Amino acid sequence: MLFWILVAALTAALAVILLYPLLRGAKAADNIRAGEAAVYRDQLRELDRDLDGGLITPEEADYARAEIGRRLIAVSADEPAQTPKPARHHRFTEAFVLLVLPVLGLCLYLTTGRPDLPSQPLEARLENPGNDVVVLITKAERHLAVNPDDGKGWDVLAPIYFRTMRVNDAQLAYRNAIRLLGPSPVRLDGLAETLMAVSDGVVTEEARQVLEQSLTLEPDNPRARFYIALSMEQAGRPNEARQAFETLAKQSPADAPWLPLVNEHIAMNGGAKAGADPAGANPAAPGADPSAPGNPTQQDVAAAETMNAGDRQQMIRGMVESLDAKLSEDPNNFEGWMRLVRSYAVLNDKDRAAGALKRGLAAFPPPGEQGRQLLALARELGIATEEATQ
Repeated sequence: MLFWILVAALTAALAVILLYPLLRGAKAADNIRAGEAAVYRDQLRELDRDLDGGLITPEEADYARAEIGRRLIAVSADEPAQTPKPARHHRFTEAFVLLVLPVLGLCLYLTTGRPDLPSQPLEARLENPGNDVVVLITKAERHLAVNPDDGKGWDVLAPIYFRTMRVNDAQLAYRNAIRLLGPSPVRLDGLAETLMAVSDGVVTEEARQVLEQSLTLEPDNPRARFYIALSMEQAGRPNEARQAFETLAKQSPADAPWLPLVNEHIAMNGGAKAGADPAGANPAAPGADPSAPGNPTQQDVAAAETMNAGDRQQMIRGMVESLDAKLSEDPNNFEGWMRLVRSYAVLNDKDRAAGALKRGLAAFPPPGEQGRQLLALARELGIATEEATQ
């Protein structure tokens, strides 16, 4: 009951605030005219004082008196007659404020709100958080503030932090869970992902060491093996990266959800996708499809192995720009767009990666399977997808 009393009071207060300018508008205008007339009368009295004091000549006084009188007459002509003019009513606006606006707000509340839900203080919601992630986090944080050595609490909180984009908090939680409960593949992989998220998707040396520790506990861990292969790719070692990705692809089930992404990296590093025709993946091979853009030739791979890091990076950037130009001419190449977005992300050029994503989605809209794959790739690489989908 108290809730509805407060709602009624707030509605009445809001109506008064909105109606006040409408009700006082005519009176304010009258006050302005009266004020102007009073100013002109004061000027006439001041003019007489100046004339008596010899500050102006009689001719100047007559001219000024005539001008002030003209203005006073003009103002007096606009003043209301003996019977005051009734104030103008904005009847439609007043009716809208008094009736339609409260009714509209009530309908919206009854439609989207929960008037039947009893009020619950924070303590009651903490006892039964349900699926409310914010309350779950608050409850876990309160518990860990009192019991900082509860490893299971940190273990539960760490992935929740990561899913809600609190990366630094997730990193601390994973470290505490590992310290208190010991390392496990899940905890180590989670810690590595937080380290990569902080470094904009780059597999740092610390992240690589954590992943290698994970592999000692679970040699067939596909997540750790994928990220280690990615670190080779980012370091400009395409042959090693390709071999690592190919090994992962061979040992993965045919329906593994990560297999399409692994195949993209295999192709990006000059190899053939698992189960694909090698000639179709390498433009340099006999019978290859020359229209498939972005695949390095065997000569390119061999030349890259003899270059220093700077020249290799320049060569890779040139190949990516060439792929970009070919896709501009022929945008109907889904695999090309996947490679282009990932290539720009690897080069740490997020602006161009976002631009490539937007152009790729123009050719393969999000409602389709290929568009959804592009968006999934962008989210994995930390590329903003809001502008690309507009």
